[in-house]
Amino acid sequence: MNRTQLKRSRILRMAFTDYSRPGDKGEPFILRAVKIALVVTLYWFVSISMVFLNNYLLDNKDLNAPLFITFFQCVVSVGLCLLMNVFSYFFPGYVDFPSLKFDLRVSREMLPLTVVFISMITFNNLCLKHVGVAFYTVGRSLSTVFNVILSYVVLKQSTSLYAVLCCGVILGGFWLGVDQESVAGSLSWTGVIFGVIASLCVSLNAIFTKKVLPVVDGNIWKLSYYNNLNASVLFIPLIVIFGELKSLFEFSRLTDLHFWGMMILGGVFGFAIGYVTGLQIKFTSPLTHNVSGTAKSCAQTVLAVVYSASHKSALWWTSNMMVLVGSCAYTWVKGLEMKKVPVETQTINTEKSKDDPGV
Repeated sequence: MNRTQLKRSRILRMAFTDYSRPGDKGEPFILRAVKIALVVTLYWFVSISMVFLNNYLLDNKDLNAPLFITFFQCVVSVGLCLLMNVFSYFFPGYVDFPSLKFDLRVSREMLPLTVVFISMITFNNLCLKHVGVAFYTVGRSLSTVFNVILSYVVLKQSTSLYAVLCCGVILGGFWLGVDQESVAGSLSWTGVIFGVIASLCVSLNAIFTKKVLPVVDGNIWKLSYYNNLNASVLFIPLIVIFGELKSLFEFSRLTDLHFWGMMILGGVFGFAIGYVTGLQIKFTSPLTHNVSGTAKSCAQTVLAVVYSASHKSALWWTSNMMVLVGSCAYTWVKGLEMKKVPVETQTINTEKSKDDPGV
């Protein structure tokens, strides 16, 4: 074999084997690529299925009980956390899950986050109920804008001009989408308002989560357990106050196994989204995860339009693309900025950096 052939074979080996991670030495590039593709596919499947399933449950004309549906999903999440806790006890080598033991002090300190969490998931579902899956991406697109505003108001952190310009593109897409829904005669101002409030709550949830994580030793599964447990209790008086018990008792399919099966499945997907999100970040990166989420939203919108067999104008599609491109560009800009932060902080001082705004 001559020198040229040896050089080519060495290049091929380097191309198909990744040496960038110490733990992955010797693993072929194609194998890693297949793993990443499977994880991203799983994330897309769980996330899109959850949105369509929630829309199916909330769109039920015979049952107007969005709070009860959200409450039930929280109960399922608590049950799955306890089930995983049992599995991890009996099968420690196969199931990795933190030990769960109820602590009233921790539950009490989690309450501020739980209030925001309840608002977030409730207004998310109410937005989905009123605007549908097709407009859901645009209707709930202002979370990035609120991230920038809250990071400045609450955390006193400024944002770069490029990031602000990306937010301007998102805002433009949002208003164009609202205008096009109005032109088409399908605009629900109630749904739009719920979407804006949900976006605000998403941003607040990121900030409060950052603050209370030390209370649960930084474990996201413990946080999910206490959050859903608190929410399950707090939802009960809300269901009574808003008169959903009457709607439940009058519901003709209350003993229908198919209905309860779909309700349980919705809770399972709600629990699984936390796992697959973490899995996608683990196999890719936070930046890639956000880009994947943006692409998923695009696919979700297309699927919703095809499924409902509805016709949308070119400007309506433009509004969606503005929101998606603006969100993707913002993620890219923040990713570049975050790469610069460690170098800058090392040259200035060795103190711990400020809390990340969750953007």
